[in-house]
Amino acid sequence: MKFFNKVAAAAAGFCLFISSIALADTVKVTDVTGREVEVNVPVEHVILGEGRQIYFVGALDKDEPFKRVVGWRDDLAKADPETYAAYLAKYPDIAKLPTFGGMKDGTFDIEQAVALKPDVMLMNIDAKTATEEAGYIEKLEKVGIPLVYVDFREKPMENTEPSMRLIGKLFGKEEKAEEFIKFRADSIAKVTDTLAKANPKKPLVFMERAGGYSDDCCMSFGNENFGRMVEFAGGVNMAKDIIPGTFGTVNPEQVIASNPDQIIITGGNWEGYVPGGARVGVGYGADEKEAQRKLEGLTERPAFTGVKAVKDGNVHAVWHQFYNNPYQFVAIQQMAKWLHPDLFGDLDPEATFKELHERFLPLPYKSGYFVSLNASR
Repeated sequence: MKFFNKVAAAAAGFCLFISSIALADTVKVTDVTGREVEVNVPVEHVILGEGRQIYFVGALDKDEPFKRVVGWRDDLAKADPETYAAYLAKYPDIAKLPTFGGMKDGTFDIEQAVALKPDVMLMNIDAKTATEEAGYIEKLEKVGIPLVYVDFREKPMENTEPSMRLIGKLFGKEEKAEEFIKFRADSIAKVTDTLAKANPKKPLVFMERAGGYSDDCCMSFGNENFGRMVEFAGGVNMAKDIIPGTFGTVNPEQVIASNPDQIIITGGNWEGYVPGGARVGVGYGADEKEAQRKLEGLTERPAFTGVKAVKDGNVHAVWHQFYNNPYQFVAIQQMAKWLHPDLFGDLDPEATFKELHERFLPLPYKSGYFVSLNASR
């Protein structure tokens, strides 16, 4: 009898194995660079080439956001320590996940990646040059590990939706991805439809990237990322014609000469990168009074001497990490309220972000992502 039980168990196991093969489907997907890549979907083991990809990956597997993640880059704890701490408190096993350095700084360990046997590796497009120069794609292909590029940072207003669809396809979560995409599009339309109808005068906006991160001024955005979000929100990006790419720098004298109507500074907690500093620590559950105090301090720098935005109190801070995840629509709504308070008095970006958390994200919502020196906004 024991023999027949063992045979039956073995047969059952074999059937499960065959069933798992049948459920797997080899498909060709196209990543945001236009590369066609063959992947067995749905993937069960994933390496996140950037830890902040969890911002969307977590939305597809809300109940178990790390169930497919076998390794990830070590940036989330440094770039967004509050969110990392919240995930760690709820999912303590993530402390045991293997971590990687970056492609661009040459600290990525390909042997470690291969040992984890991932079904796919998600890599940000900004690492494309370094990845190709090191021959990582070919090395990974030889051991059967496909690499696909996604982008929430270089051209987010162009590549966010394709990136979400791609990850949704890889995870077998197309329906959930489309639900998120629709929520994002509808949230942006609440701003753009109103602006199209009202056609208001557009204020000149200086968007400072990571103000106070260092003593230097002033990093900003060209015609993408936050620079493009300013345009979506009904403003004119001051650096649009100064910075040719997505990221760059403008001279303090240029800010004074341009005399912007509004200033928006991106901020966050970067203790993991640069301890101390004058940056505005907005983010998940941030101390808004302290962030406002820091924001006011940044207006005293020479670059802002006598400019209209400072005189009028139209200086604001927004969470920097909106520049690198599909939640940009929340930032667009908040910027629209700052730039056009009369048009968007009833728009509630906090409620939008809270709904996003309740419907899609594993963590409860906590405020702290925006502050302003204009008390009425």
